[in-house]
Amino acid sequence: MRINVDAYLERLAYRGSSQPNLATLAALQWAHLHEIPFENLSIHSGEAIVLEEAALFRKIVERRRGGFCYELNGLFAALLRELGYRVSLLAARVAGADGNYGPEFDHLCLAVDLEDGAYLVDVGFGDCFLQPLPLEPEAPPSLQGRHHYRIQAQGGVFTLQQRQVKQEACAVWGDAYRFTLQAHALMDFEPMCRFHQTSADSHFTRKRICSRATDDGGRISLSDLRLIQTSAEGLKTEHLLPSEAACQQALLDHFGIQA
Repeated sequence: MRINVDAYLERLAYRGSSQPNLATLAALQWAHLHEIPFENLSIHSGEAIVLEEAALFRKIVERRRGGFCYELNGLFAALLRELGYRVSLLAARVAGADGNYGPEFDHLCLAVDLEDGAYLVDVGFGDCFLQPLPLEPEAPPSLQGRHHYRIQAQGGVFTLQQRQVKQEACAVWGDAYRFTLQAHALMDFEPMCRFHQTSADSHFTRKRICSRATDDGGRISLSDLRLIQTSAEGLKTEHLLPSEAACQQALLDHFGIQA
C-alpha cells in the first residue's frame, strides 16, 4: 500500500524537511511521540486491531487515534519507507519487573539504516527515548528527558537500557527490552498482537491507558480514571477523575480522541 504522506505529516503537525537523514528522522520521531498517543482503547471498546497498513492508516491518521507498538511502529515504518529510509521491523522481548523477559514478538521496534550507521527508533513503547539511538554498543549513553539510554550487545542480542538521571551517582541501569537485528514482516507480529488484545495475562487487557509526550519532554497519561502529568524533571501530579464522562472529556482535551 502507498500511504498518503501529506496526510500523515499533517497528522504529525510536521512541516520540516522530508530529506531522509538523521535530523529529519529525529524530528519525525519527536513529532510522532508528541502528537500520536500510545493507547490501548480499542482493546477495551471491543474494536479489533488489524495489522494491515490501510487499516492502521484509517485509524491513526484519518480517525486521529493512537495505538500500541504494533500499530504505531508498523505504520511509522511505512511512512519512513515512503520518505526514502531503509527500515526493518524488529521483534523485541520486554523486560519484566522480576528480571525475566516476555516472549518473542512481545514488542515491535524499528531499525533505520542511514549513511553513518543504523539507529534504533521507537514510537510505540510509551515513556521511552525521544530521539533515535545509534545501534552501536560502544556509543556513549544518551540523555533524553529524565533518563539516560544506552544499548548493550552480546552474542547478537541487543538490550536497550535506561537509567533515571537522579540515579546517575549509583549507576542503576534497568533493561527495557531485548532484540536482534533480524528483520520481520508486519504479519509476523499478528499472533502476539492477538494475545495482547485478548489474554487475561496481557497487561493491556487489565486497564485502559493513553499517553503522549508533552512539550517539555515530560508526559501526560490517562490510566483508567487517573490523569497523570509528569514533567521532564520527573515531578508528578495525579488527579482521580470523578466519572466516565470526565474521562472521555480528558481524552478529547489532552489527546484529541473523540470516543
